[in-house]
Amino acid sequence: MSLQRKFSKRRQLFILKHAQLPDPRLGRPRRACQNTPMIAAAHPHPPELHYLIEHQVWARVHDDGTATVGITALGIRLSGEIYMCRPKSVGVEVEQGRAIAVVELAKSIVAVKSPVSGTVVAINPLLADRPEWVHEDPYGQGWIARVALRDLATDQALLVHGQAVAPAMAAHARLFRQDLERP
Repeated sequence: MSLQRKFSKRRQLFILKHAQLPDPRLGRPRRACQNTPMIAAAHPHPPELHYLIEHQVWARVHDDGTATVGITALGIRLSGEIYMCRPKSVGVEVEQGRAIAVVELAKSIVAVKSPVSGTVVAINPLLADRPEWVHEDPYGQGWIARVALRDLATDQALLVHGQAVAPAMAAHARLFRQDLERP
């Protein structure tokens, strides 16, 4: 089966970037993706955030019934640098697990999924001039949009929060690694 049919664009880029290519310094091939769970542990997971692990996105819930959303550090590490970020417009309805933004990576364009359902009430104005904020400061200046929550209680069924985040991120990293190692 060809690489193109077996893996998504994001995973194809990751495979090509981390494939077992000769390393001129070592005189032997590099090992591919051995430390993927370590990558998950090395990235911060702020405990106050709610994570949609499957899509590597987060939501910071505010007291006013809104949530700020963005991409996790692990998600960015797995996909690569972001060169353009185009969030949905203010007033647009978004569903949990559906696109809230589009980002351009080195060789692909990817939809960013929303961790919560609701209406976009603000987009990050900094990303128009500096989209690299998304990967330089994913939990701070790199937020993507703010959403007026429709039904957080329903969304919570798929979100991970608090102490459960680190093991869930490590499990996700292991799954991703297993996908890469399949023949």
